Amino acid sequence: MESIRQYVKERYRHDPGTIGVSVISNLAPFNPVAEGFDVLVLVVADSAAADFTTHYIKDGTRIQECCLHPGKLEQWILNGGNRNAIHWILQGEILMDRNLYLEGLRHKLLEFPPELRSKKLIVEFDQFLRSFLQSKQYLQDGHLLDAYSNILDALRHWARIAIIEEGLHPETLVWAQVRKSNPGVYKFYEELTSNHESLEKRIQLVVLACEFSVMSKMECCCSILLDVLRSREEPWSLQELMAFPQLSELQLDLSLLLGKLVRKSLIREVVEAEGDDAFLHRLKYTV
Repeated sequence: MESIRQYVKERYRHDPGTIGVSVISNLAPFNPVAEGFDVLVLVVADSAAADFTTHYIKDGTRIQECCLHPGKLEQWILNGGNRNAIHWILQGEILMDRNLYLEGLRHKLLEFPPELRSKKLIVEFDQFLRSFLQSKQYLQDGHLLDAYSNILDALRHWARIAIIEEGLHPETLVWAQVRKSNPGVYKFYEELTSNHESLEKRIQLVVLACEFSVMSKMECCCSILLDVLRSREEPWSLQELMAFPQLSELQLDLSLLLGKLVRKSLIREVVEAEGDDAFLHRLKYTV
């Protein structure tokens, strides 16, 4: 392993675009984080070419090397594009770290400050809401297997919401994690997957639980969006919200969230005339 460390450090030591290098050595060959390799190398580089993955063997060791821009790494962390990214940052051995970028990112993840927590909450809630509403529609239309698949996805996002609320980062093995931190959510997972009731009854039970338990968390989960809406008296257009820095970095279906917040009376729609056309009105939103 030492020869691999030296090899990786020498490759990037004199590259001015390299910000940091981290290595994860894997002793459990079936660990899903390892993705079938013995060693994972994460290279963070500030260059246009910093977006590739390569595989190679060094001294009989299978290595996966992932090079990416810091912006993409931070997108993974915020939006769950690669749910292994947080594990890589927290568990990796830092070999290079110009300007202490990786160390700072690790500290931020360990601290899990309220701003980061609120961003991850709204991302998970957005994904929960889409899966939940799709499941309700499939259930209404009689497509039970599709309803089951979507409500299981919704439950998984509910579990991640519960874990984030505990001040923890969701892991890839989310059910093992939530079983310890929130047995109530895990119970609904068991009811859906192991109950002896008919499939339709099981789906209906979890849909009802989601409707009452998670929807009550809407205000908390959408706090970052509500704070933006409260930040000025003038109503916001959808385009303005999509361009707002705190929201633009998040992968959200703002139309879906805004519509649900309006129906729950947490925000208001404002209708404004558009130019000289008396029949055209623009929708805006305020608290």
